[in-house]
Amino acid sequence: MQIRTAKSAGFCYGVSRAVKKAEQALDEGKPVATLGPIIHNTDVVNAMQERGARIISKVSELKPGEYVVIRSHGVAKNIYDEIHALGNPVIDATCPYVKRIHDIVAEETAKGSFILIAGDEQHPEVQGIVGHCQQNFFVFKDKFVLKDFFQNLEKNFEKRLAIVSQTTYNSILWRDALKILPMQDFEITIYETICRATEERQTAAAELASQSDCMIVIGGKHSSNTVKLYDVCSRYCKTYHIENADELEILKLSDAEKIGITAGASTPAHIIKEVIFTMEENLNRSPETEEEIDFAQAI
Repeated sequence: MQIRTAKSAGFCYGVSRAVKKAEQALDEGKPVATLGPIIHNTDVVNAMQERGARIISKVSELKPGEYVVIRSHGVAKNIYDEIHALGNPVIDATCPYVKRIHDIVAEETAKGSFILIAGDEQHPEVQGIVGHCQQNFFVFKDKFVLKDFFQNLEKNFEKRLAIVSQTTYNSILWRDALKILPMQDFEITIYETICRATEERQTAAAELASQSDCMIVIGGKHSSNTVKLYDVCSRYCKTYHIENADELEILKLSDAEKIGITAGASTPAHIIKEVIFTMEENLNRSPETEEEIDFAQAI
């Protein structure tokens, strides 16, 4: 059995930055409340809660003097206004790449542009982007929804259009969407806002999956970028999505000679290492094993 890890996997800059900001506040003894789970990873969230951090779903749940952490997904403008009205201190951990999108849509909206957003309208990052558009937007999940938008657009529509994407949007779906834009009929400004780390992670996962019999994608079940990695890998081979090493026992890996491993942006290194160590331990216990493979060194 040969096991390889993708060239790009695990924590991205934005997520790492958000976790560090929250942990630093806890280290300093500050009362901390995160507006939603700090990241889509149960193990990390539970560890912070054990240290005293609270998870709140709305600003009104804040206690006086409590530090509110805005996670890497970012929030709508009205959320900042609500926090300011209460007077609670803010630890803004919005990913710089997400903040750039907020600035883009705010500026384009101020110019009178209509904003097209590629992404999942239920995802907190997209909801935050929408909150900077002043109701002048349309969210689409793929090229088919975008095509319907243009087909149903009023003929006298004269507004400029600007198109952005969720930072973790599937790069393949993004390119497909751009191909159907009616550039000859409308003034459309295209902004490339997929995070470079996301694109690199998806590309590396696809490359590895194309050379593997099976892929294991590690990350939270509610993590958007992890689910997209699963979708990308599933195009090439049998793919499993697990949160941690405990789920390895239920996977059917005995027939796979080449196994690939990748991980979402909200998956810390120690969880990836634990999966690899567990696989190493199970393989070394197998009577069929003829040589020991150092998976820790492989990652």
